[in-house]
Amino acid sequence: MIILGVDLGGSRTGLAVCDKNEVLASPAGVLTERNPDRLVHTVAAEARRRGAGMIVVGLPRNMDGSEGESAAKARAFADTLRGLIPIPVALQDERGTTITASHYLNDTDTRGKKRKAVIDTVAATVILQDFLSFRKNNQNRMAKQE
Repeated sequence: MIILGVDLGGSRTGLAVCDKNEVLASPAGVLTERNPDRLVHTVAAEARRRGAGMIVVGLPRNMDGSEGESAAKARAFADTLRGLIPIPVALQDERGTTITASHYLNDTDTRGKKRKAVIDTVAATVILQDFLSFRKNNQNRMAKQE
C-alpha cells in the first residue's frame, strides 16, 4: 500500500511516500503552510491525491523518550487527520531523523539554500523508511509465532 510520511515543522512540513510494496520511501516535497488547520487539510488532500492507504506522522520525542510540546502538537495533528480521512494514521518516533537526514545531505554535498529546501522532505523520508522497517520486522516476528 502507498503510505504518506509527514515530518511536521514550524515553518516547513516534509512529505515522503513509499511504493505499493512498502519497500522504499522517497521524498515527496515540502509544504510551507504555517496555519495548523490549513496544513492538516492540505496533508489530507495530498494523501487522497496520492492514493495513500495510511499516513505516518513523525513523533518528536526527547532523547530520553519523554514527550514535550512538539510531541503534543504531532499527536493533535494526527488526531485531527484521523477525523478528516478514513485511513489509518500512525505515529513514528522520529528521534535522530534530522541528524540522519543531515548526514545524507552531507554525503551528497547538498549545501546552502538547496539544503534548507530539502532537509524536511529528507527527514520525512527517514521517518517513513524507519516505519517501513519496523512494520516489516514485526510482520516477520508475527509469522514466526504462527
